[in-house]
Amino acid sequence: YTGSAMLAIENSVADLSRRQSLYTLTGLSFREYLEYEGIATIPSIDLEKLLVTHTKYALDVTSEIKVLKHFDRYLQIGYYPYYKEAGEDYLMRVGEVARLVIDSDIPAVEDITYTTAQKIKKLLMVIAENVPLEPNINKLSSQLESTRDQTLKMLYLLDRAGLLWLLTNKIKDYKHLTGPKKIYLNNANLMYALSGKVSEGTMRETFFANQVGAITTLTMPKQGDFMADGKYLFEVGGSRKTFDQIANLPNSYLAIDDIETGNGNRIPLWMFGCLY
Repeated sequence: YTGSAMLAIENSVADLSRRQSLYTLTGLSFREYLEYEGIATIPSIDLEKLLVTHTKYALDVTSEIKVLKHFDRYLQIGYYPYYKEAGEDYLMRVGEVARLVIDSDIPAVEDITYTTAQKIKKLLMVIAENVPLEPNINKLSSQLESTRDQTLKMLYLLDRAGLLWLLTNKIKDYKHLTGPKKIYLNNANLMYALSGKVSEGTMRETFFANQVGAITTLTMPKQGDFMADGKYLFEVGGSRKTFDQIANLPNSYLAIDDIETGNGNRIPLWMFGCLY
């Protein structure tokens, strides 16, 4: 069986633990999007292998297709498979699904009032207009006329529901809520659906967090943008990005947009969409 309400299924894990194997189906990776579109069929690659063999892998892919053209389209409309049936209404439908999650899915598992649901919508829109947000929880609470604890609870509910991506300096613990260091929308398609402005830099970071975070544990490092599994350090940027911010740090890499192939520890950003 399948279910679309992530929070409801998550709440049922204990009841069904002896009767099921639970699998979370994430949105399409860039690799899956290419196959779904009939553009190319390429194998997935695990992160450790990617870091070592990315140049050969990229050459194999780019010898067949103009990968950056397809990557740009994927960032706008390729994450949720129903983009095919929705057509030009896709982004509007993504926005409607986000509102449905707040109006229906969250109240199904949390005892919240209509007023709280409206605050959650307001919170989502504030974040959508300001991502990546380095939040001041007390200031956010004041904007929402809410308490700090309630605001944190709303943020983590949106994270669990697949609408936000909370980046913390330690592994996320949904039982002990701490203030996130950065807040992103869950994926780039949500940015186009909910935000009136889409920053190229934020879109790159959002894509990286969404794709790499699906198969690793991401945390906020002291230097750089992301730490994967407590081991690999990444800085995300455009083609002119340098190692200045993470120079001389072990296992440090650049995830670079607007390039088809990389070399050494400079890896094309699109390749992090081939991990699953």
